[in-house]
Amino acid sequence: MKLAKVLDELSSLEKNSFIKIIDNLLSSKNINHREVNKILNSSEGQLKSVDNVNVAKIFILVKEHYQSILTNDLTYSSAVVNLAIDILIRDGNCIMSREWFNKLFEHELKALKKKIKEFKKVLSGEEDGRTKDYKIYHECVKTAFFNDLLENREPQITSDEKSILVTLANQLDLSSEETRLIESQVIDLPDFDLEELIKKLKDLGCIFYTRKNPTIYVPDEIVKLLRAIKGKEIADKHFRRALRGLKDSHINLVARKHNVSRDLSREAKIRSFINQGIRFQELFGNDIFKEGINTTEKKKLLNDFISKDLKIAFDFKGVTVEDKLGKLIEHFNLIDEDSKVSISIDGYDSMLRDLDDKYGKLNSIVKGEFELQDGNVLSSRTLLDYNIKPRDILELIPDDDLKKICEKLNIKSRGDNVHNILASYKDSKNILIESYELLANRDYKGLQENGINIREGEIGLKFENVTISIFERLGLNIDAALKKKVNTSKNKVDIIIRTGENEVIVVECKTHKDSGYNKFSSVSRQVRSYQQLLEGKGYRVTKSLLVANDFSDDFVNECELEMTLNISLIRASTLHKIYSCFKDLRHKSFPVTLFMRDVVINEERVIKALSR
Repeated sequence: MKLAKVLDELSSLEKNSFIKIIDNLLSSKNINHREVNKILNSSEGQLKSVDNVNVAKIFILVKEHYQSILTNDLTYSSAVVNLAIDILIRDGNCIMSREWFNKLFEHELKALKKKIKEFKKVLSGEEDGRTKDYKIYHECVKTAFFNDLLENREPQITSDEKSILVTLANQLDLSSEETRLIESQVIDLPDFDLEELIKKLKDLGCIFYTRKNPTIYVPDEIVKLLRAIKGKEIADKHFRRALRGLKDSHINLVARKHNVSRDLSREAKIRSFINQGIRFQELFGNDIFKEGINTTEKKKLLNDFISKDLKIAFDFKGVTVEDKLGKLIEHFNLIDEDSKVSISIDGYDSMLRDLDDKYGKLNSIVKGEFELQDGNVLSSRTLLDYNIKPRDILELIPDDDLKKICEKLNIKSRGDNVHNILASYKDSKNILIESYELLANRDYKGLQENGINIREGEIGLKFENVTISIFERLGLNIDAALKKKVNTSKNKVDIIIRTGENEVIVVECKTHKDSGYNKFSSVSRQVRSYQQLLEGKGYRVTKSLLVANDFSDDFVNECELEMTLNISLIRASTLHKIYSCFKDLRHKSFPVTLFMRDVVINEERVIKALSR
């Protein structure tokens, strides 16, 4: 869930600790950002007066400073806090009830204590290559922690000492799990108290917490930042996808290197690699290769792996293995940040229903893999709040089972079955409605990225047709026959909505690349001529609606002063939100009186009225 949406879920009091952190950052001498100042100046210079969307924008502008402070705070935080962070950055843990978080944490803490006990035997065992690395790191941790006693000070690891230990761990190729196990041999785990832990995480700026449900939220933007701090290059779901593409021989090489039992199943080994915090770059850059292999062979194997096993049609050029892997990491992170779903929301829900019907155990698989709470989670809205997209669901299902599902659903099973299934649920009409604002803004590139192949010259007509589809889904009576009857070669009404025997609403659609539509004289002449045409045919125009991406202040002022046209303005984003609300509430038809009151249609007022 995005930061702005999370903030909408919280009271002012529940946002205070986060706002305070941002406010302190902005008060420091290191930040003097023009865009930040512009947002603040529009809200009386007070961050607490800024709306949630703009708070999220400010966070993006200062996130590097935020990350720097948080990194330092987590360096001095206990192993218990850092264990909690490892839970928060897993896929599916960005929204949790207090009880669910407690259950997950207690399970992890119990498992960690057991591993700490078992790891003592490893450190005291025979000194092979790996055990030697463990002992080197162990001795360095002991020195860093206990050297304060020589100065008659309480033992602790300073930030300078921690940075050296991080460098050492990277050079020894130790996972975060291995470093935690070694450090816990020196520094005892502190006592665990749930309320104190939640308060600590909230004060650090890692989570938001609301007591009314009670629920923990970790916005997508914070998850990404925490992953960077913990050295986790990509989300678990992408790491899992990559690991599942490896041969068994590669999986076993990694297991041997990181002290993972060879007796575990393939899936259990993969889960262990992810949970241990093994770095993606290190695993695919070194761990999967036998000793003695040269760089040229590594690069060839990686190229084949990316194109054939991962089926990624992208040219990952790079002089070094690190370059190639860096671009693969960038590719996965771009997918994660992308808000596009690849198919329509309705298509996603249809896919989930069909998969559950044909596969039968999908709900339990999704809950288990993403650690989601009990209940039915097979809803597009629920899963998208957790940033789980259609491809992420399909990649949980083994290839052989996907092939059987394709056969049951009469979907072609040649080639990439994930691609075949996604293509079959790509509802073009719903994707166009979901891309409505892109059409209004004439965002050609954005439309192409959404899989909508359209020529730039066709965008205006497509916007008009999608607007008609939205009004029809609102249950309004679109009179295409009357439109054809009154239109002339010079004057062509875009949309006519019949509201009574001889009463109509005229709708004009405008696409515009700039920030606000401002051609009042032109559009007023058009609407006036449409009104005259319809009145000449015996119809009364009760309202004129103009739909566009946005409107300039001057345009709005002109409309407010216009007395004869009875014109109202509706932003594309507003119409789309009204439609989304209407669809969820299952009304039979939209009450057009809600379009009659404002010059600029107020979406909050309309949605509130619909929800009553």
